[in-house]
Amino acid sequence: MVTAHPVLLDPTPAPETPSQRQMLVILDFGSQYSELIARRIRELQVYSEVLSYRTTIEELRRLNPRGIILSGGPNSVYDPGAPHCDPGLWTLGVPVLGVCYGMQLMAQQLAGTVESGTAGEYGRASLYIDDTSDLLSGVNQGATMWMSHADSVCVVPKGFVTLAHTSNTACAAMADHQRKLYGVQFHPEVMHSEGGMALLFNFVRNICQCQPTWTAESFIEESIADIRKQVGSKRVLLALSGGVDSSTLAFLLHRAIGDNLTCMFIDQGFMRKEEPERLVKLFSEQFHIPVEYIQATDRFLEQIAGVSDPEVKRKRIGHEFIQVFEEESNRLGPFDYLAQGTLYPDIIESSGENIDPKTGERVAVRIKSHHNVGGLPKNLRFKLVEPLRRLFKDEVRKVGRVLGLPLEIVNRHPFPGPGLAIRILGAVDREKLDIVREADMVVRQEINASGLYNSIWQAFAVLLPVRSVGVMGDQRTYSYPVVLRLVTSEDGMTADWARVPYDLLERIATRIVNEVKGVNRVVYDITSKPPGTIEWE
Repeated sequence: MVTAHPVLLDPTPAPETPSQRQMLVILDFGSQYSELIARRIRELQVYSEVLSYRTTIEELRRLNPRGIILSGGPNSVYDPGAPHCDPGLWTLGVPVLGVCYGMQLMAQQLAGTVESGTAGEYGRASLYIDDTSDLLSGVNQGATMWMSHADSVCVVPKGFVTLAHTSNTACAAMADHQRKLYGVQFHPEVMHSEGGMALLFNFVRNICQCQPTWTAESFIEESIADIRKQVGSKRVLLALSGGVDSSTLAFLLHRAIGDNLTCMFIDQGFMRKEEPERLVKLFSEQFHIPVEYIQATDRFLEQIAGVSDPEVKRKRIGHEFIQVFEEESNRLGPFDYLAQGTLYPDIIESSGENIDPKTGERVAVRIKSHHNVGGLPKNLRFKLVEPLRRLFKDEVRKVGRVLGLPLEIVNRHPFPGPGLAIRILGAVDREKLDIVREADMVVRQEINASGLYNSIWQAFAVLLPVRSVGVMGDQRTYSYPVVLRLVTSEDGMTADWARVPYDLLERIATRIVNEVKGVNRVVYDITSKPPGTIEWE
């Protein structure tokens, strides 16, 4: 029985607000790497936020950042309508680092010269350092940096000096040491840039003088205070999936509001083999967090019967998910809040925001709607609690470890909200679910046995809506192919196919064909993200 009465909790000192906290602001000019910059800053244990390039000087003053980073972008600074920041930025008196487009914009607005080069520079380039002070301290001479530009700074603004060059770019880095304004033509945030983290460390910790205060412990303390402030004595309903996101959120909410949290596991029939039973037992018996188990497989299958379009699938599943929540909350409630484990990459991909290279305006370019943010109906009567919405996956794992989650959950591979329904291309039925569920079990067992589970971001099977001819036991077969998708990644925003041993792939393929009825062929997906996505739908 879940009590509706608030529990007594030890008072927690109110944490610093974002305006008081040591932080950096990244102004986004449309770069695909803007959020990666934020992630790198957080790796240095300094809080960072990504804001629009339109952010006003008044808002920046309110936030009181220790430093500002201008992202790259697809535009040329001299194009009509190219995105520009408020020129008052240069008089704020805080260190500024311009990256790629950000460097060119800095040069242009401070009366330097930016021109289209005779040859663009893309990919790896050797950096030759002319000034080793402050920003480039500790970066090796000739270090490889990742370039992506056609324009270059030809004349640096007054007060600036050139810090480095490449064989194709005379000014690959510049600085006004007195005003602490810096620009780099390369992308220090990407893993291909050697010494990129050393450069960011120099800027964040030395030049901006930020202390390493952004930790899992500080996030937990701040989040608990925010949750209590938002929720008060009201009750919260959480959809528990058993993944690291929802499990971390369950532990965090339980610590903040105790028995005012009700965890509900809705078995929509799209989970992996044996997971529903394991989840309920683990939380109820080991963690003593009661879970309401709802069996709703028939309802979800009915909603997506005959549906092939992946966006329609996701939205129907999301809609039915909320319908079940509302019905069950009437039985168990009342509830005022719905908790979701929405993460930063979910917000990024689902918002579809980008900058039109011709007008500089924000435009919607939807990639795919995530279950947490794309399927909510307009008449949703719950208020949302989303404490993890500004965290990357690796940060969630750190928070989970501090909260005491077992490693089997903390290290669990990401699993989409719609589950196996989007790992079956085309229409979904029980037969196909059984096939992909059994194939997925084989993949997980073999990856675990090989000792590679923790070095792979995701490993799963995809069922294609086609059949091919095969031969088994001297008889002709006409069955489905299964695609193996094994990828490596740091945060899910970009990914590469995993170079696993051939004998591992052979064992997986052999077992699937031998053990999974309805499959006679196994293929391996070697597409990176981009251009592909990790999931097939």
